[in-house]
Amino acid sequence: MTKRKIILIILIFFTGFLIGATIFSLIQRPRQSIPIYSNIAQPVKSFAEIVKTVSPSVVNISATRTVQSPPTLEDLFEFLPPFGNSQGKRWKEMSMGSGVIVSTDGYLLTNYHVIEQAEDIKVTLYDKRTFKASVIGVDPKTDLAVIKINANDLPVPQWGDSDKLQVGDFVLAIGNPYGLTHTVTMGIISATGRADVGIADYEDFIQTDAAINPGNSGGPLVNIKGEVIGINTAIFSKTGGYQGIGFAVPSNMARIIKDSLIKGGKVIRGWIGVIVQDLTAELAERFNLKDSYGVLITDVTKHSPASKAGLRRGDIILEYNGKQIKEGAVLRNLVAQSPIGSIVKLKIARDGQIYTLSVTVAQLPSETFQEVKIARQTRGKFENPFKGLSVIDLEPSMAKQIGIDPDDRGVVVYKIEQGSPAENTGLRKGDLIMEIERQKITSTSDFQKAIQKTSRNDVLVLINRGGKKFYMILSS
Repeated sequence: MTKRKIILIILIFFTGFLIGATIFSLIQRPRQSIPIYSNIAQPVKSFAEIVKTVSPSVVNISATRTVQSPPTLEDLFEFLPPFGNSQGKRWKEMSMGSGVIVSTDGYLLTNYHVIEQAEDIKVTLYDKRTFKASVIGVDPKTDLAVIKINANDLPVPQWGDSDKLQVGDFVLAIGNPYGLTHTVTMGIISATGRADVGIADYEDFIQTDAAINPGNSGGPLVNIKGEVIGINTAIFSKTGGYQGIGFAVPSNMARIIKDSLIKGGKVIRGWIGVIVQDLTAELAERFNLKDSYGVLITDVTKHSPASKAGLRRGDIILEYNGKQIKEGAVLRNLVAQSPIGSIVKLKIARDGQIYTLSVTVAQLPSETFQEVKIARQTRGKFENPFKGLSVIDLEPSMAKQIGIDPDDRGVVVYKIEQGSPAENTGLRKGDLIMEIERQKITSTSDFQKAIQKTSRNDVLVLINRGGKKFYMILSS
């Protein structure tokens, strides 16, 4: 082979190698990487401008009330009649709280517990001006209240949409903890939709770790846009001070309550007349439901909108006007906020079939409030759910004694042997057993037949305890 041919072969090989390497590099070249946190805004260096904007709309509230202690023997016998004090000692108590201006002409929103039973309410503005306030309306069921001062041209903050909050969002709490005016703390949204906290009757709380202390109540929780997204209401604490868990009424709920109180001095709520309990996987299986979301109807009030629409005990409400229902608190709040007279669509599951019913929302009568409370579910594990249990027929005279409606039917738990499986299930003396395995029980004869008929190790029972009806799964 000539020298010239060798050089040519080397050149061809080298050229091929370069072309191959180039093609390989193009094939292996990764796409432009996407930052993992590309959806997060640039870090905020300071919240000073937000605080400057919102703080002038935050007020300090001091409320004075008379407190009376129960009479003691010393009070009763300190003086002879008519000088003896039979009512106990009385003194003035002052509480501190916060509030937020909601109109330029002096309407303020705060917590009900801040001004509860107050005889004198004093409001101090950001500019140090002080005014006496009058109560416009209160709503203990959400722990909110509207008061008013005689002032004009007041600064009003922007309100945000609390439904758009996400866990992890930055928030600021502004208020007057321990009387330290216009204190600002920062945190994040720890959770949303907190219900059954035990603070108010209607709960849908925002949970935050922004430091909230006594005196913050009624002040705003603000997002990084400077919008009010909540009203600080309570803390979870074993010491009385901040422990990283605070609760705020979401702005969307607070806005509805605020507008209603300003307009008419009270809150008008919607009502359809059902009692529900949250659905568990075990209950969903027993009611032939594939998914465990929804709420289980345990009772329907006679002549109520739900009754007229055809809803029944044992139905499972899956959606309310297109919104999926995962727990009873969600349904309760949606119904309460529905306009009176509006027609809502309820998607329900019944005996394994899906139906859609139309219900006309009525006004919640005050005396029916207990009927919209969520019945809590109880479960127990035991060998034989009815061992050690004695029941008797329900007599008309017994209904009032055990706190049930005279029209209710069932058998009354009369005796439970100590340490028996029945006791371990959570059954109590005085409970009314209304159903066993969806079969109505009206007498002890029905009860005995139902027990003999069922061969399951887990028995579905409907209990009426003091007027509250709930399903219980008794399993061995």
